Amino acid sequence: MTLIDVKNAIKIYQMGEEKFYALNDVSFSIEEGEFVAIMGASGSGKSTCMNMLGTLDKPTSGQYHLDGIDVFSLNSNQLSDIRNNKIGFVFQGFNLISRTSALDNVAMPMIYKGIPEKERYERARKALKIVGLEAKESNMPSQMSGGQQQRVAIARALVNDAPLILADEPTGNLDTKTSIDVMEFFVNLNEKYGKTVVLVTHEPDIAQYTKRILKFKDGKIISDLQKNEWLKTRNRET
Repeated sequence: MTLIDVKNAIKIYQMGEEKFYALNDVSFSIEEGEFVAIMGASGSGKSTCMNMLGTLDKPTSGQYHLDGIDVFSLNSNQLSDIRNNKIGFVFQGFNLISRTSALDNVAMPMIYKGIPEKERYERARKALKIVGLEAKESNMPSQMSGGQQQRVAIARALVNDAPLILADEPTGNLDTKTSIDVMEFFVNLNEKYGKTVVLVTHEPDIAQYTKRILKFKDGKIISDLQKNEWLKTRNRET
């Protein structure tokens, strides 16, 4: 089943008398259970595309259906509901609340859904166990390594059981070994738990953990390849 369907998305920024096309007639779809990387250099359109997928920004024109819902026909409250129920976000900077425990950070999104406290903490503990941090639930972010903080952020993205996980440069603040550990958690979420994962990265070594790679340049998709084909192309270029 198609989870993401983008058609003819255009995003224009007016810069003085010039128009800058952050997205230039972009169309693609992603099926449930896929693991996709969006790659490209700075200014290629990958972050603009991610913001659109996360319903954080609207294109100038075009269509976006998420799980069959015409996203850009919704009002702000309906978009908020979509983000709470359909999307889990993981950011480069972790975005954890510094004076709040790992458990409370993970439980936080469920407050906005009106989930009772007992259930919130049960689900938060389960999510922390999935990422291997059940022993760290009382730790503050400052008491955890960067990799552990990112795993807390992944657990937070899981608690509402959203079908889609969007990860924006999730290894950007991590060293190589920790990046590998974090990417293995994403692989596990995709393969064991069936989550659809879309991540933005500029690093080929991170993209190779995914199963499909969309490459952006100048606001356009210049290639859309399954991992095996992408690896062949990459090897020819290097």
